[in-house]
Amino acid sequence: MKFLPLIFGIGATLVACGKEAGNSRADSGAGASSAATASRGGAMVTGAGATFPYPIYSKWFTDYAAKTGVKINYQPIGSGGGIRQLSEQTVDFGASDAPMTDEEMMKAKGGPIQHIPTVLGAVCITYNVPELTQPLRLTGDLIADIFLGKITKWNDSRIAALNPGVALPNRNLLVVHRAEASGTTYIFSDYLSSVSGAWKAAPGKGKELSWPAGLGAKGNDGVTGQVKQTPGAIGYVELAYARQNRLPTALVRNASAQFVAPSIDAVTAAAAGVAAKLPPNTDYRISIVNAPGAQAYPISSFTWILVYKTIPNADRGKQLLDFVHWALHDGEGSAASLDYAPLPAVLVTRLDSTLATIKLGATP
Repeated sequence: MKFLPLIFGIGATLVACGKEAGNSRADSGAGASSAATASRGGAMVTGAGATFPYPIYSKWFTDYAAKTGVKINYQPIGSGGGIRQLSEQTVDFGASDAPMTDEEMMKAKGGPIQHIPTVLGAVCITYNVPELTQPLRLTGDLIADIFLGKITKWNDSRIAALNPGVALPNRNLLVVHRAEASGTTYIFSDYLSSVSGAWKAAPGKGKELSWPAGLGAKGNDGVTGQVKQTPGAIGYVELAYARQNRLPTALVRNASAQFVAPSIDAVTAAAAGVAAKLPPNTDYRISIVNAPGAQAYPISSFTWILVYKTIPNADRGKQLLDFVHWALHDGEGSAASLDYAPLPAVLVTRLDSTLATIKLGATP
């Protein structure tokens, strides 16, 4: 496991990106222009949004920066914030783990928005129970009842029934959830709504919920930190955050009744066949939670970069699309080292065609 010193930083993060030498979308003149701008210290592209993919995005920006020094200012403020800022045209791109709703798409001031899947990831159930020496086994309905506040002790009979032989402590259980609009919450609640009728009824599926129990924390890093420092706590975070902080993760029963740990292979299994079956007119707003397959991890999802389909500033738009093109072809190689699954090759090919449809130097 590789450790990134800036993965869990809070606040606006300046990271850099530029054109890759040899990239078919770039030319030497554009590269010289980017380098000149970088030398003046100006941020070429701005973005905001999801914390779920922030570890991999941070590495991508840094790796891409090494080629030209051009900066991107990305704020990991949560998917809801990223959607709002893109919709208000205060950033060049947004990032979200939750696909935008039709209503959100209609409100965007810059016209139609394109969803670009970047990587696949897992939302894991992590906890702080020092007495446990092996991963817990949990089901979707049990997870739902824990986060609904119906289960308040770690030695509850329902947890014990799924974990025979495990000495569960008589310890209070504290739920930790996201405090802001979050794509990680969307993925988590999308899954729970698919497996629990009680959860689907309320609080349901969304980026921001009316939580019936627990303590709120901001960002994946905030939930991770709260769980790590609070014995008895349980929360949901993107896998990289649990791994980087050496927190345990639960095995979750999937649609094939198998208990599966969150992993790159299990996320890949959840996405198996999805890309090849996408219709020609797909907008990539798809869910893969509770996917079929014995090896599939059930709380898996794509994460998306959001860009306007028409970008008036041709230079800024080209720099953004050049970066996205590089990320899809070269950046994907870093995904597994940070606990993300890379996109299937067939999907990358389709996304190349999608990027080619984005209009630069025009108005919607």
